[in-house]
Amino acid sequence: MAEFSDPAHTISFQGTFGAYSDLACRQVFPEMATLPCTQFEDAFAAVSEGRAALAMIAIENSVAGRVADVHHLMPDADLHIIGEHFERVNHHLLAVPGATIATIRTVRSHVHALSQCRKLIRSLGIEPVVAADTAGAAAEIAARGDPTEAAIASELAGQIYGLVSLKENIEDAEHNTTRFLVMSREAGQAAIDVGLVVTSFVFKVRNVPAALYKALGGFATNGINMTKLESYMVGGHFTATQFYADVEGHPEDRPLRLALEELRFFSREVRVLGVYPGHPFRRLATQGVAD
Repeated sequence: MAEFSDPAHTISFQGTFGAYSDLACRQVFPEMATLPCTQFEDAFAAVSEGRAALAMIAIENSVAGRVADVHHLMPDADLHIIGEHFERVNHHLLAVPGATIATIRTVRSHVHALSQCRKLIRSLGIEPVVAADTAGAAAEIAARGDPTEAAIASELAGQIYGLVSLKENIEDAEHNTTRFLVMSREAGQAAIDVGLVVTSFVFKVRNVPAALYKALGGFATNGINMTKLESYMVGGHFTATQFYADVEGHPEDRPLRLALEELRFFSREVRVLGVYPGHPFRRLATQGVAD
């Protein structure tokens, strides 16, 4: 694995070594060094300032929903989305060597990880304790060396911090999956003929009645599949709403080009954040719903 001193072969992520974001980085870019960052802003800044070539950013989870703050930060990060990755979340019950399920009295992890493993926690009758993140909880358990404490984290975290897995795949939902976006300083727009292409953008509609309805009409009439649409307040103003959207299609394709033209007509601002190849998981997920 490359050293941090080589930014061209470094990818940043929010979290600690062993976090699921770290795992996603290693899965997609095994030749790159991973750079842990405390906050999402730090992960973005590492790329903007040239300390990393890419950033792997968690944006949503099939159980917990969207990741807070990311939508607010992306438009101002001055970076581009060049890819996406879907990572299946497999939680492990980790403890120090010598511990057993019978010795465990408390379990530490991120609040979402704890909520995603309620059935096991309830069945074992152990006390959940909220930690800042999953990998950080694993590091704490390793440092304490207490056989009555466990952590819920990734298998990678167990390997990094010398813990043993008492039970694997302990999440309640089998579909537990996190979607990540790969960010870069360079746009790297996907070719028009690569197959499934995703276009991500933000926009603000004009403050007139039915503006959103009119702005989105072009996507329906041109047969564009919009897979994500979320709104959030900007600037502390209740009337200043910004929308984030993902659609399937390339801006140079006539249907999406026409839809974006109509969107711009009814919007005050439209900004494309990335045009990138869609991950194969998208098609598999669509087939699963259809079946």
